[in-house]
Amino acid sequence: MADDNPPVSWDAARELAHSAARLGPVVSRELAQVDGCVLGTPLVASGDVPPVDRAAMDGFAVSGTGPWRVVGRVRAGSAERLRLKDGEAAEIVTGAAVPAGASAVVRREDAVVCGEVVAGPAEDGRHIRRAGEECRAGEHLLPAGVVVGPAVLGLAATVGLNRLTVIEPPTVSAVVTGDELVHRGTSGAGRVRDAIGPMLPGLITRAGARVGRIDHLGDSRDELRAAVDAAEADLILVSGSSAAGPADHLRPVLAELHAELIVDGVACRPGHPQAMAKLPDGRLVLGLPGNPFAALVAFLTLGGAAIRRMRGLPLPTLTRASVPGGITCHPTSTRLVPVRFTDQGAVPVGHGGAAMLRGPALADALAVVDPGPAEAIAARLLPLDPGAQPWAV
Repeated sequence: MADDNPPVSWDAARELAHSAARLGPVVSRELAQVDGCVLGTPLVASGDVPPVDRAAMDGFAVSGTGPWRVVGRVRAGSAERLRLKDGEAAEIVTGAAVPAGASAVVRREDAVVCGEVVAGPAEDGRHIRRAGEECRAGEHLLPAGVVVGPAVLGLAATVGLNRLTVIEPPTVSAVVTGDELVHRGTSGAGRVRDAIGPMLPGLITRAGARVGRIDHLGDSRDELRAAVDAAEADLILVSGSSAAGPADHLRPVLAELHAELIVDGVACRPGHPQAMAKLPDGRLVLGLPGNPFAALVAFLTLGGAAIRRMRGLPLPTLTRASVPGGITCHPTSTRLVPVRFTDQGAVPVGHGGAAMLRGPALADALAVVDPGPAEAIAARLLPLDPGAQPWAV
């Protein structure tokens, strides 16, 4: 990191990453393919729901005041529609089309049946779902920008849709570098177990993106350049090469690839060596520090922000929580501190060094502690799950 290019603030870094990302294309997909995607256009009803008056309860559709003479039965799915006269009733099941002339449905548990005659409470319109009660054809039900979840999928099916128009989720690939890394067993003298590689797929999917290739390289500038250049992804994560040491090749590689450096260091602890650049074709490259917790912070800071923009989502405003006992502020940098939620507020769990994942593994969130001269008695909360919405405690 060059001395004449000071690190940006943590909040500014998130904004820069979000604004640098490009929105994904809008595509049409089958309902089974769009869970977790974001609506690219409004969800519009293709027909009335329900299309006809339907029974909301099992029981008897009745006409007028009782008691009523039972003249038939209406089954679910039947295309035949009875017509009731005043004083008549028809046995009916939930969801079946009520007979023409029906004024109410008497619940089965409220009905008193004697032979072919039924009696019971029958307030006009009771237990009938009227045609168009939920929506009318052409009505806009949800705006673009809504995340598609199970209820949205069910609603789309309810109004007769087989496909939805969504923003295509981004693909994120990763290059994990380091001659010292091992991928099985424990660390040893001069060897370090890779903890970042196993984290990345889960972070990527939880952020709402698709996992591309996960490559592991030694400390080779040529190999890193080739891997970044060839990556077929919207966002390329590179870990272990973002600092300024002799084995940190990311910035020289970015210069060789004519990338625009968007973020060159962030004033936060841990994670300050993180960087983000844009390649000439629009792909983004995120430099993750080699220490695991620092890499996690960098992904949540820059990666999460960029992916949200690619998915068509705004940056969320982080809510605040009290911190009983306070957290010591850093004089110039934002601190990201693992905390757990208690009845009193957010409490640090410890083990928050740049190389440690014990703290984040125990935590519910990261407390975002702004720079200052003393202790913070309140802090914003950054979810450890990059797809979660902020919350207050």
